[in-house]
This record gives sequence, C-alpha cells and structure tokens, in this order.
Amino acid sequence: MPNTDPLILALDTATQFCSVALARGSQSVLEDEGTGSGHSEKVLLMVDSVLKKAGEDLGGLDAVAFGAGPGAFTGLRVACGVAQGLAWAREKPVVAVGNLQALAFRVLECEAPGTRVLAAIDARMHQAYAAVYEKGGDGQAPKELEPPALFNPEELAPLAGRLGAGLAAGSALAAFPDALRGAGLRLLQDEPRATALDIARLARILFLEGRSVPAEQAAPLYVRNRVALTIEQRAAGEKL
Repeated sequence: MPNTDPLILALDTATQFCSVALARGSQSVLEDEGTGSGHSEKVLLMVDSVLKKAGEDLGGLDAVAFGAGPGAFTGLRVACGVAQGLAWAREKPVVAVGNLQALAFRVLECEAPGTRVLAAIDARMHQAYAAVYEKGGDGQAPKELEPPALFNPEELAPLAGRLGAGLAAGSALAAFPDALRGAGLRLLQDEPRATALDIARLARILFLEGRSVPAEQAAPLYVRNRVALTIEQRAAGEKL
C-alpha cells in the first residue's frame, strides 16, 4: 500500500517558466522563475535548492512528478528527462501530470463539485492548447471531459459551450482577449498557469490512485504535430 502522505518532487518546464516544488501534505517548498529557454541550466539547481530548504534528499522521495504537457517541445523533454534521471537513480516511480489538468485542479479547488472549466494556454502560432475538466469530489483529480488538443481562438467558445463549462482560465485568455468575450463564461484572468506546486499536489492524488510508472516508461504529452521550425520560419520570428 502506498504511503498516504507521500513526499513528491515536481518539475515543470512546459512554458517559459522553470518551476520546482517539494510537497508533503500541507508542507511545501516552491521555486518558480521565468527563465525563457534556459530550463536545462536552472532546473537541477532549483531541485537542489528546494531539497536543501526542506531538509530532504532524493532518497526520501516517494515519487517524482513532472508537467507532461501540452507545452513547448524542448521544455517537455527537459522536465521528462530530468524526472526520469532523478527517479531512476533512486528507484522511485514517476507521475506524469498534464499541465491543463493541473491548471483545472488549481482553479476548481474552491468551486462546487460538478463545476466545469475550460483550461486554455497560449500555444504560439495563434493557437491554444485547451481541454475541459469537471470537478469531482474532495480528494479527486478533475475529470477530463475533452482531452488536450490544439484549437484556433475562435473554436474556444464553442468548445466551452458544447461541454457546459462555466469557467475559463489560462494564458490563452490574455493571448486572445476577444475569443471568449461574450461567451457567458467567468474568466479567471488571475489564474494564467499552474506551478510545480499544483503539479505536486495533483501528483499526490494520482500516486495514491496507483497512476505512477517506472522511470523508463514516463513520457510527455505531445499535442502539436510540428515540433521544429525551419531556418526560414525562425528568421521570420515564428515560435512553437
């Protein structure tokens, strides 16, 4: 039987932020920093820092979690690879946590069971990664009603309406301010993203449900088919 109060180390480099958290129950340490594309240089330093602040080491972990996406291709590979390496070295399991589900978990925490949220983040190239979730009972992960996929801005309001979402949250709200205006949704402008602490807290639930895997089986969630740009596209300023 798994430890009901597990110590979880969580990493997230799916966006321009590098985020690392260590959590057990209500006790937590979080380091969260905008690093642009410098995740690989910062993430291990931040792991070392949160462990030292908490007086813990890798051997005391119950699991390592990471933000599995959707997000930037390189960032997802960094988080997955680091999580795998840390977990493999200490024979710990890995919990892959969807970034949109973690965002939904954060914003639904104070809402009534059955509340539905459109979680949508800026995917660059004038598109959004989006999914719809419903709050279950206390201590449950948000239920996925529409899996993460790539949407054009004008598709977000119909998606929310089709699935009865009453809330919307994520960086796509700022990226596409007109897309959900007048759609009858409560727009949570102050909740643009989830941090590694949200990922750690959701990972605890998934871990206790037995939804962890050996390190070598962990994998990111890729939504966009195109994962690289040509020289010409980069020169034109396109970003993934």
